[in-house]
Amino acid sequence: MNIVLGIAVASLLVAGATAAHAASVKGNFEKPGNTPAAMTYGPTLPPAGYVAFCGRGEDECRFSGGADERLSLTNATWSEINKVNKYVNTKIRPATDMELYGVADYWTYPVDAGDCEDYVLLKKRYFEQLGYKADELLITVVLDENGDGHAVLTIPTDKGDLILDNRRQDILRWNETGYTYLKRQAQSASNQWVSLQRGPTAPVATSIVTTGAKPSTDSN
Repeated sequence: MNIVLGIAVASLLVAGATAAHAASVKGNFEKPGNTPAAMTYGPTLPPAGYVAFCGRGEDECRFSGGADERLSLTNATWSEINKVNKYVNTKIRPATDMELYGVADYWTYPVDAGDCEDYVLLKKRYFEQLGYKADELLITVVLDENGDGHAVLTIPTDKGDLILDNRRQDILRWNETGYTYLKRQAQSASNQWVSLQRGPTAPVATSIVTTGAKPSTDSN
């Protein structure tokens, strides 16, 4: 772990411990209750940007042997998930790949600016350094309310599939976002993806082009 990442993770752990204590005192989740998991419909191709990202030898692309399990959502994990989501959404300035790299779709770990998939990759990195398993952190491709491609992070839990989104601070269940779900990483391996559609996945899912929208100021 590099020094900058280590400092950030340590800060999250300290802040998360305080938040977890506050949540346990309340004895309840802000989003209680169960909801069905998003249905998967067999293998599909990963986004082209992810394939290119993996072609650069990134560690993110190397996990395999994952289990089809769901994270137990406790007061502590709920607080920690919120903390990481807000930290990355605040730390990274929204910007398109065209603005940053001169191309329509380029996946990478952001330093101070990035678009939707960059936020997702950084959140995954922080969660894994905090001890979360890779098969609990699934890159997911959706169509937003305007029909544009967008990437979010799915965390399957025993209280529903949680969606972490750079466009909002609120963490919602998958069926509360208003998005159309196209595909996501399989829990078995990073280079395997599954369709979230009954039919063929829409072509837009292979290339995610975003407007770099800022998250809302709503908080959990």
